[in-house]
Amino acid sequence: MPTIVNVHDAKTHFSRLLERAHAGEEIILAKSGKPYAKLVPLDTHKERTPGIAKGRVTDAFFEPLPPEELEAWEQ
Repeated sequence: MPTIVNVHDAKTHFSRLLERAHAGEEIILAKSGKPYAKLVPLDTHKERTPGIAKGRVTDAFFEPLPPEELEAWEQ
């Protein structure tokens, strides 16, 4: 279960909270007693495998979108 810490206490003990998060603990930062943000460790040890996606990018990928598609994105 994550630890809940108010912003005032988090400012006072930020270095300690960073160490705890780095060690794997999940810390919820609260503002006026309500959950506001989450302090979690970064997943820096994740292995990446290049080339796992199937298919290829063709020249059509770089073609401009049709006007109706552009309009849908701009709405």
